[in-house]
Amino acid sequence: MEIKTATFVISNSDYRKCPDTPLPEYAFIGRSNVGKSSLINMLTHNKSLAKTSVKPGKTQLINHFIINNQWYLVDLPGYGYARISKTSRSQWQRMITDYMLHRPNLANVFVLIDSRIPPQKIDIDFINFLGTNGIPLILIFTKTDKQKQSETAATVNGMKRTLGETWEELPEMILTSAVTRQGRDHVLDRIDQINRLMAQNTAQSNNP
Repeated sequence: MEIKTATFVISNSDYRKCPDTPLPEYAFIGRSNVGKSSLINMLTHNKSLAKTSVKPGKTQLINHFIINNQWYLVDLPGYGYARISKTSRSQWQRMITDYMLHRPNLANVFVLIDSRIPPQKIDIDFINFLGTNGIPLILIFTKTDKQKQSETAATVNGMKRTLGETWEELPEMILTSAVTRQGRDHVLDRIDQINRLMAQNTAQSNNP
């Protein structure tokens, strides 16, 4: 897939105010400061599409971007550490949970994991939440350029072992770097494959 256009559409704090559209949505989420904005900008070839910051908690709303006028990229607030009040953190959690559970055209959630850090409980809890609720997901390991391949492999294997304790089938895992563009084609190809599958299923439903 080649991204030709990527345009900001809307930001809001309520899934019910998201665009009224049947187009598939792909949500990106992870712990604060995991490199989400840099990854989104790398995927879209647009350095200023998602706002980057050294300060965790920059993204505070549900942000919709229309890609090629065919699907939506959804930038969600990070979970975990951010210098915000407990009330705001609770509101973020409810906002994210409601979006995940009630957005009918959510096609997949890309959960970002810092490849330099061993599996964290907050990541595992969120991954298990998605799995328990049958929400499709793919794990993206970020910042692979900042360490040796063997160190990244150790993090990935640690995640596999941890999830393997409760998961019968592990989610797909993709290695990425916003600097080297590693994994860009893999992520976009998966989105393209899901789009095609959804289109086929829709066509079959309309022509029984």
